[in-house]
Amino acid sequence: MSNPKRQFVLRGFSQVTGFRVFAFEGVAADRTRALYSVRVDMALTRQYGIRLQELPLLCRDVLDRRDEDGGVRAFTYTEEDMSLHAKECAAAREGAALRKKAPRRPAPEHLGAAWRVPPR
Repeated sequence: MSNPKRQFVLRGFSQVTGFRVFAFEGVAADRTRALYSVRVDMALTRQYGIRLQELPLLCRDVLDRRDEDGGVRAFTYTEEDMSLHAKECAAAREGAALRKKAPRRPAPEHLGAAWRVPPR
């Protein structure tokens, strides 16, 4: 579920015993601000092949999908989320491979030799 009323700005991250905790500031339409955090298990990210560069956006997606449930401001990017992301990436790679053009054959050495004057 998308939450158009609140935008999230990454404020940084910290490393806590095998987890990376991303801090976000949520800005509501009325300009009120609140701090949120999303925790990620780094061992699972390696298991699912998720790159570090992707994590901030994936964590923001967790915040965008959440329900407005009031006081909850700490979330976890779950193994289920990681598995789904890994499957989506694999499907995208397969689709790209299918759309990829066949490699061109190299031009023969004597291409254009019929109209050229032979060397002396």
